Amino acid sequence: MKYGLLPGIEYPRAPGQEVVGLIDKVGSKVTERKPGQRVGVGWHGGHCGHCESCRRGDFVYCQFVQVPGNSYDGGYADYMIAPTEAVASIPDELLATEAAPMMCAGITSYNALRNSGARIGDVVAIFGVGGLGHLGIQFASKMGLYHCYWARKG
Repeated sequence: MKYGLLPGIEYPRAPGQEVVGLIDKVGSKVTERKPGQRVGVGWHGGHCGHCESCRRGDFVYCQFVQVPGNSYDGGYADYMIAPTEAVASIPDELLATEAAPMMCAGITSYNALRNSGARIGDVVAIFGVGGLGHLGIQFASKMGLYHCYWARKG
């Protein structure tokens, strides 16, 4: 985004995904969200619901997928506007600093393990202990998987 390499980006643009906050206002056609509700937005910032991928339920492959901070201003702004399908409820008990990473890195790591076919007692490999890897290790442990990880120097 910084270098204008993403197609269709318009400047100025506030970056930021993995956002947690409170709803200030909802659009007139929004029925499932209310002001004051605690929510988050991850990398997936919306989909059209009409293209072939959306009709199959593959929203990540939407022909018109939106990304916060690219398609519209992201969480570094004081306020942001997000499509209702991009918003997830966040429990009050969960700190924003714990919830925000789950909105992108967390769901990516979790879904990789969940869809891997690994079962309790299986061994999984996690490469790197960065933003996703440290969550992958924690998820693997809670899922009863044995894990090993590799960190590469340089």
